[in-house]
Amino acid sequence: MIKTRFAPSPTGVLHVGGARTALFCWLYSKKVDGRFVLRIEDTDLERSTPESVQAILDAMQWLGLDYDEGPYYQTQRFARYIEVINQLIEQGHAYYCECSRERLDDLREQQMAAKQKPRYDGCCRELGLQADSDKPMVVRFKNPQQGVVSFHDHVKGEISVSNSELDDLIIARSDGSPTYNLSVVVDDMDMDITHVLRGDDHVNNTPRQINILNALAAPVPEYAHVPMILGDDGKRLSKRHGAVGVMEYFAAGYLPEALLNYLVRLGWSHGDQEIFTLQEMIDNFSLDGLNKSASSFNTDKLKWVNQQYLMSSPLDRIVQLVRQRLDLLELVYDDDFEFATVVDLYRQRVFTINELVDSILYCFQDFTAYDEKAAQKVLKPAALEPLQRLLDLLAELDSWNAVSIHDVVAKVTAELEVGMGKVGQPLRVAVTGGSFSPPIDQTVELLGKERSINRIQRAIEFISTNHA
Repeated sequence: MIKTRFAPSPTGVLHVGGARTALFCWLYSKKVDGRFVLRIEDTDLERSTPESVQAILDAMQWLGLDYDEGPYYQTQRFARYIEVINQLIEQGHAYYCECSRERLDDLREQQMAAKQKPRYDGCCRELGLQADSDKPMVVRFKNPQQGVVSFHDHVKGEISVSNSELDDLIIARSDGSPTYNLSVVVDDMDMDITHVLRGDDHVNNTPRQINILNALAAPVPEYAHVPMILGDDGKRLSKRHGAVGVMEYFAAGYLPEALLNYLVRLGWSHGDQEIFTLQEMIDNFSLDGLNKSASSFNTDKLKWVNQQYLMSSPLDRIVQLVRQRLDLLELVYDDDFEFATVVDLYRQRVFTINELVDSILYCFQDFTAYDEKAAQKVLKPAALEPLQRLLDLLAELDSWNAVSIHDVVAKVTAELEVGMGKVGQPLRVAVTGGSFSPPIDQTVELLGKERSINRIQRAIEFISTNHA
């Protein structure tokens, strides 16, 4: 059975690069009816935190990337790593090293001065040292000195590295704790991982890990090293490019399926298709379809993708998300408020749930300022007479509904012998603060009589003050 794994280090939040790797692993396991493993590589005890672990779990849940096994924690497997380290020592594949930090630093300086590749020189390789509790010692893997490590990478093709280029890496620190390259090999072996999909910053680790797997007589997984995600300027992705932790996209009002759709296209393609359902991603995904060149993160493109999902998702789901966001803002609204009408109109014009909520806040609370362009264009002295007449007639209404309100607007338009826009637009800006809303009679009905009257009066005072 094919098994993939996503193995983040909990030293911070889950960023888009990690989320993309998780998505690729998840998609491939679904495509081949395999299993997807989540492994938390928390051996960096100084930097790993419970908060970061929870951030990863929350992000995976929000994205809907369910795992078949895990989460496994490397800190709970130390005994197993020590067992394998001892096995490697006993079999002659590893040895104790007592070289001091000072010696290694001097060696590095000498090699760099001679324009040589910095590497361990094998000083302790054949000394047969034994563990000494009185002397700090590390354990190094005895890398083969002859031959070549070759493997087929599903993204980069055939890769071969001469063993003479690889030094004896440390697999256990002086405190006995395992290093990354040892623990990841043991985990992949014990968990029967068949396919390793990860960032191409791990390519240099792969020959070393294959040699350790060979020493343990363990199967070697297939590898796919995907290029990193860059910013628009071709530099390493960072917050200044708009890339943030996954859960910040949740907080900003993005839909998880939109983020997944955007991420899958950052490194994988299927013709010219841009928008995919989750099932289409699974059906069409293949390792051979992974891009060989780095992708550029573009926030505007992500917004566009999110907008497509906002417009096409079931209306009741978008309404639910809007209500959840309003609840977070602790805004009070009537249960019979016509959410569907308002949300369906505004979702065509915004990019995120948050923008949608911001656009309709006027329905639930008084706004502090008018849209600048709308006020300059509409709230001018010419609007005073229509607004005053609307104020007088609306105040007299006994039946507050869209039909009666429409009749009032039509009556004022006829009395003043002007176009509907000369009456409707000042009314719209007065009651909503902007130049866009559902039909104005419906909008005024939704807002209620008291709020509408107060806002019209405020607009009249605004014009009088600003155009005195």
